[in-house]
Amino acid sequence: MASWLRSLAYLLPQIWRALKQGPRTVKYPFGPAELPEGYRGRVMARAENCRGCSMCVRDCPAFALELEREGRDAYRLIYHPERCAYCGQCELSCNFDAIFLSNEFVPGAPGRDKLRVVLVDRRPDTST
Repeated sequence: MASWLRSLAYLLPQIWRALKQGPRTVKYPFGPAELPEGYRGRVMARAENCRGCSMCVRDCPAFALELEREGRDAYRLIYHPERCAYCGQCELSCNFDAIFLSNEFVPGAPGRDKLRVVLVDRRPDTST
C-alpha cells in the first residue's frame, strides 16, 4: 500500500505539470501543417521540359516511374506514388529539369488504381 501512495505522490505533480503546459505537438489537423525546409513530397513534372529520355525511370530505386512508349515522339511518363521512396533521385537524374519534388503532402486514395498519376502525356499532333 505504501508503494502505491509513493507512486501517486510522484505522478500527481507530473500530471498537473503536463496539464498546465498544454500540448507540445504540432497543430496539424486543426491548423496548417508546418513542413520543414527541404521536405520532399509529391513528385511533379514540367511536361514541356520532358524529352522522354527515361533517365528518371532508369535511376529510380523504387520503380515508381514508368515510361510507356507508343513511338519515337509519343510517350507517357507515369508515376506510382505507392512505390515511391521520395529519395529525390529522379529529380537529380533529370538533365532537362522536368521532374521535381514539391513541398506538399501526397493525398490519400481509396485504392491503388486511383494513385497512378500521368505526369507527361506527349503525343504527336496528327490533326494536320
